[in-house]
Amino acid sequence: MEAAGQRGGYPLRELAVKNAIRVEEDAMKAIVYTHYGPPDVLEFKDVAKPVPADNEVLIKLCAASVNPFDWHVMRGKPLFVRLFIGGLFAPKHTILGCDIAGRVEAVGKKVKQFLPGDAVFGATFTGGFAEYVGTVEARLAPKPANMSYEQAAAVPIAAITALQGLRDKGQIRAGQKVLIEGASGGVGTFAVQIAKSFGAEVTAVCSTRNMDTARSLGADHVIDYTQEDFTRNGQRYDLILTANANHSVFDYLRALRRGGNFVMAGGGVVQFLQVVILGPLLSLLARKRVYSYIAKIDRKDMDFLGDLLEAGKVVPVIDRRYPLSDAVGAIRYLEEGHAQGKVVLTVEHGNGI
Repeated sequence: MEAAGQRGGYPLRELAVKNAIRVEEDAMKAIVYTHYGPPDVLEFKDVAKPVPADNEVLIKLCAASVNPFDWHVMRGKPLFVRLFIGGLFAPKHTILGCDIAGRVEAVGKKVKQFLPGDAVFGATFTGGFAEYVGTVEARLAPKPANMSYEQAAAVPIAAITALQGLRDKGQIRAGQKVLIEGASGGVGTFAVQIAKSFGAEVTAVCSTRNMDTARSLGADHVIDYTQEDFTRNGQRYDLILTANANHSVFDYLRALRRGGNFVMAGGGVVQFLQVVILGPLLSLLARKRVYSYIAKIDRKDMDFLGDLLEAGKVVPVIDRRYPLSDAVGAIRYLEEGHAQGKVVLTVEHGNGI
């Protein structure tokens, strides 16, 4: 018979301590939501730490960044977000967050490119607003040595969106006249710098208070949209990329040269529907191509961006930093629509990192 206060040869108090440690190791803090709504639906709570699948990398996060995608998914608006991403009546994925940076904690048996301890940055479909997250290795790249974790976390979604819009859809070339609308936001600040790295002559469109930021990023010309409508000033461009479309598609076509490309990377629902429904016909009739797209994260483009970051040709612009526990405040600020560059969440672990 076991002595009182013992089980299996171990004192019950010692067992309790061991079990408590085990529970702590298997749990993590995360920003969780179980129903759609405003930022108040988010909770900072303990959840189970993810276990990486065979093709996944488990990352101990140092930083994450907030994207408009996050608050659209949080609110479940517009409706197609629920149909294609979230869940019709309640979220299928209960932790937000796509942009991540941290150290590899563990790897699945099919992972070939990363080892525990590696510093990485990249993206995940969901789950980035947490202390740990698992993602496939194809969405990760080594963190540039000259970047902090916060800077690296600011890069993936916004920079990939800018790169693929300019290069793949816009077919950017050296010497072209390129206009970036929404040049002071997350996508826009990267688009200005990436366009310059391709040798384009860049015009940035932003508000009065953001004009100096646009110039500091290398823009050759800056238009204050509160004072001037670039679609009616008579200037023509080879490529227009809008990170925040608020004109009609016909206005953008008027500002394009014959054979030019209009690329919508972000904007209102009306503008999106115009591009999707009318774009193919307008491209044929006006001989000015119209595109909308969804960026795809892959290792090749992550490495391409890594080279630009290490060379100093692209530098992330961070407006504000919030602790992970205050993701509510971070999303509220981003929803206001006045962020200069990116909003970043910092992740602190109890035992350091």
